[in-house]
Amino acid sequence: MPFPRGKKPTVTAGSRLPKLNAKATENQEEGPQVKRSTSPPHGAPKKRTAFIDITNAHNVHISLPGRKKEPAKKQVKKTSSTAVPAKNQANLKKSSSVSSEGTTAEKEKTDAEEEKPSEKQEEAAPVEQLTAAAPPAVREVPAHLQRQPIPEEFDIDSDNTEDCFMCPEYAKEIFDYLKQREEKFVLCNYMPTQPSLNSEMRAILIDWLVEVQENFELYHETLYLAVKMADHYLSKTPVHREMLQLVGSTTMLIASKFEERSPPCVDDFLYICDDAYKREELISMEANILQALSFDINIPIPYRFLRRYAKCVNAGMDTLTLARYFCEMSLMEMDLVSERGSLLASACLLMALVTKDLGGWAPILQFHSGYQTSDLAPVVRRLHAMLSAPPDDKLRAVRNKYSHKVFFEVASLPLVDMDVLEKAIS
Repeated sequence: MPFPRGKKPTVTAGSRLPKLNAKATENQEEGPQVKRSTSPPHGAPKKRTAFIDITNAHNVHISLPGRKKEPAKKQVKKTSSTAVPAKNQANLKKSSSVSSEGTTAEKEKTDAEEEKPSEKQEEAAPVEQLTAAAPPAVREVPAHLQRQPIPEEFDIDSDNTEDCFMCPEYAKEIFDYLKQREEKFVLCNYMPTQPSLNSEMRAILIDWLVEVQENFELYHETLYLAVKMADHYLSKTPVHREMLQLVGSTTMLIASKFEERSPPCVDDFLYICDDAYKREELISMEANILQALSFDINIPIPYRFLRRYAKCVNAGMDTLTLARYFCEMSLMEMDLVSERGSLLASACLLMALVTKDLGGWAPILQFHSGYQTSDLAPVVRRLHAMLSAPPDDKLRAVRNKYSHKVFFEVASLPLVDMDVLEKAIS
């Protein structure tokens, strides 16, 4: 609110006034308001505003290559007739009485100069022509960075050009990169380095993690990533059998943070462990696992490759679910820990295709996966031996899960004969 003229405003303690009002107050203390002259005193610099005059925008010249810069027009200072001395007025009258002969001669000279280009313009003309004729420099892309063309019969991403979430422009490059990253996460049979663990304990842990994934309604990617992190941690750190469940629940917590939109909280994981561990123990185990893995938990999992390869042959949901059942059963097999996720997914899909009598390993699958039938044969034989073994009553979580109608009851389907598989992989 503006202050009344001639009065000093009262300022309370703690209040602050803008600088502009403070200056106005100082000016008001000087005495009665006197209108100041707008013309500057003699010899003083001309006043200007804090910002540049926006009306000078038309005076800005942009220098383009090949164009001659025009000299800036001199600004004529406007002067009032009252401020000009009498001597200057006489000179102005004298100059205004000049005959029109000089004006006509100057006009003819100007027209002749416009018609005849100057020497500098003649020299600049060839440069402009060369600049316009020269094409822009194009950098050559290195051979290893050039995108490899995809044959039309193997193109499975062009149908998703309008779906940005499917990344159709570089979907194949993404899975090729994931396949390269698999070489960093190759495992071996680490059980000999675990003094108090064995393969059966690991299988029981994974069977329990499947139940956790169902109860919390988590993504399948969360389950696969949790199993991968648990295997990598156990391959580097000896763990006592009493702490094995803590390792599994902690890896499920980390995977939930990585994959889920709304992951369960720490108390939920303590509850499913029947309060066998304290909150501090779980948080400490989380830090130990992340440090052991160097915080690199983006591990390629077979589930992602399985969905990609099933899309290559337009497999139905029942066929994909059958392949997922084979792949999830393989998580409990210690002998398959060393297999790469892309190879394991390819073998599971081949078994599902043969079971459904949908053909063998098509050329399009060979193109996108990079595996031939001979590469899949050893893994397919081990998967068939695992599935044909009598089921363990202690490990029923996966079979019960895929016996539900939601999963097309694929667990109750008869296993394909080995002779039929041998024909498909031969």
